[in-house]
Amino acid sequence: MIGIGEEGAAGLTADSLACIEQADVLVGGERLLQFFPAFAGEKLTIRSGLGELVAKIKELHATQNVVVLASGDPLFYGIAGYMARKLGPDALDIRPNLSSLQLAFARLGESWQDAVLESVHGRPLQGLAQRIDGKAKIALLTDDKNSPAAIAAYLQHFGMTEYDAFVAENLGSKDERTRRYTLDELAETECSPLNVVILLRRKDAPPARRGFGFADEEFHQRKPEKGLITKREVRVFSLSELCLRDDSVVWDIGAGSGSVAVECTRLASKGQVFAVEKNEGDLANIEANRIKFRTDFTVLHAKAPAGLDGWPDPDAVFIGGSGGELAELIALCASRLRPEGRIVVNAATIETLHDSMKAMQGAGLDASVTLLQTARSKPILNMTRFDGLNPIYVITGRHKTEELTGESGAEERKGQTT
Repeated sequence: MIGIGEEGAAGLTADSLACIEQADVLVGGERLLQFFPAFAGEKLTIRSGLGELVAKIKELHATQNVVVLASGDPLFYGIAGYMARKLGPDALDIRPNLSSLQLAFARLGESWQDAVLESVHGRPLQGLAQRIDGKAKIALLTDDKNSPAAIAAYLQHFGMTEYDAFVAENLGSKDERTRRYTLDELAETECSPLNVVILLRRKDAPPARRGFGFADEEFHQRKPEKGLITKREVRVFSLSELCLRDDSVVWDIGAGSGSVAVECTRLASKGQVFAVEKNEGDLANIEANRIKFRTDFTVLHAKAPAGLDGWPDPDAVFIGGSGGELAELIALCASRLRPEGRIVVNAATIETLHDSMKAMQGAGLDASVTLLQTARSKPILNMTRFDGLNPIYVITGRHKTEELTGESGAEERKGQTT
């Protein structure tokens, strides 16, 4: 497998050119194959269906010498990794070229060992905000849909205007062009489809948010006497009970202001977070918090369980409100919950505590409960007193684990000890 740049054959070593000349079969995209019009052997064009392509290459390789052409470094968002897994690494002789990112940073004159690398080539922009927020240097691979202009508009939507952009187009070719842009400029600019975007956070930008458990008053929320929001102390404990990974799939049912969805999205920045809320009046607050905290999660206006069938199976489910469908919701969530997943319910009444425990046990989950009773300091004249918050029950359900019992269990434990 030979990596090739925009300069085509002129950018290859003599050894790589000799490999191509001696090949029986030359495999590659249509654009790359055009660099070798005089090739006398069979040409196999990569269009779609990598599984079928690899099977064909494996069949041809049994009797013929096959060379696969790939853009730049084929191990960087390329097909080499996939082929190595399918054919075995010993079946491939990989000869990388310069990657587009190496060339882009060379044109920019910046080191790139500390850059965050992201690809929106053939992937949705959704989720990019939380993955790059606060990062000083980000390199993005783009495509026709997720163009530099689309990326600029996306960042503007989330208020990420502390970034400037460097765009490198047609790297290595006679049509190469590089330029720095503000986001306003880039949003109005049409670029070549072959480009790399580098985002640079300005040094005078305000400090990025860090940590979790943000103060209640930071969130947009409905405000009667007290905000209708999962209070910070309860939110932090509930997040710990959800046991999120950075790639977790999370459901937030009865999202309210979206405070839990915001925190989950920041913790599971490479995952997916879905929030459902039945009260139309809360949707504006959820959207405002999505933008303020730069958390690009999915919001559904519905009364759960409506709409949940279209979501991927969750690693974690938070139920802050059920609209009277608690038992049905817990049963549904338990049936969809992935192994090692958790369901966390917040309850303000003993009736909801009872119903949650009963529903979790009925769904075959192990259930545990923690009663949180917290208070916050409050000034009184020149002194300080404590103002108690409503007690909240945090109920956690998880799949039951198989326990070793009886003589067979004892024998197995003995074997594990040995």
